[in-house]
Amino acid sequence: MSRDHFRLPIGAPCAMLVSMVALTEEDVAAIQAAYHESGELSAAAEVRKRFQAIQGERAREWARMIAAWRPIEAKPKQPKRA
Repeated sequence: MSRDHFRLPIGAPCAMLVSMVALTEEDVAAIQAAYHESGELSAAAEVRKRFQAIQGERAREWARMIAAWRPIEAKPKQPKRA
């Protein structure tokens, strides 16, 4: 396959690429702590502090989503069959 196959057309919207962020465990813990200790607005302020591109109502949405996150439980290992 040529490299041209993977190029975006000039002027194509890249909303998905622009809106992706990586959250660390530290980010999640700080946002959850702010939400549980002081409420949604404090958590939204924490989101805006850590991710300047996320503002307004979007920061409040993110704060609510992140506050609701729970750790994924590890699946028990399956015994190996002989």
